[in-house]
Amino acid sequence: MLTTVLVIVVISGALVLGAAWGVYWPLPKRVKGAMVAFAGGALITSLSFELFEPAVESAGLLKASLALLAGAGLFTVVDYLIDEKWGEKSGGGLLAAVTLDGVPENIAMGVALVGAGFSDVAALAASIFLSNLPEAAGGAADMKKMNWPKLKIIGLWGATAALLSAAALGGNLAVEALGDDAIAVIRAFAAGAVVASLATEVFPQAFRETHHEAGVATALGMALAFALGA
Repeated sequence: MLTTVLVIVVISGALVLGAAWGVYWPLPKRVKGAMVAFAGGALITSLSFELFEPAVESAGLLKASLALLAGAGLFTVVDYLIDEKWGEKSGGGLLAAVTLDGVPENIAMGVALVGAGFSDVAALAASIFLSNLPEAAGGAADMKKMNWPKLKIIGLWGATAALLSAAALGGNLAVEALGDDAIAVIRAFAAGAVVASLATEVFPQAFRETHHEAGVATALGMALAFALGA
């Protein structure tokens, strides 16, 4: 449990750190884009080996694939509704989008930690940390441009971090009593939601801000995650 709490605090704390970074020391656009692409690449590797592959081994390819598609579908629907209700560039939309991105990531983190040591989930934890940092920095910087008070921005991101920490801890505690098959389905479902967030939010943002350098940054992220996992 100590390992679980430590990992959750670190990856959720990246949101507060990133928000402070974005408010007081805004990142250059190309640097932020490269960091987002790097984190996305790391998540691709981590999701494949730490979530989806174990799910396939435990529940079978068909069941894991259906759960993956269900997770991606749910994320896509909710993401669309958020864009329609708040707008992609509004402060509420930014916060809601990051919360939506973060919930499946953190639930996946909590599930991955069941029965695993720290080294077993190092790549996934590092990937989510690297994803949270520039995402919060960019969102906070955009809120600052909308003349939101600095302390309010950091407070909102702190509340988001608390919510995502609860999601990770809840995911961890909820599945401990479940069988391997159910855990596998949950892993694949969470992985699908994160894959959808990468396709619709992360990589489009990275390309807009860094253009073709995003490809190299993504490859570097994949290599780092693979090294951590190995």
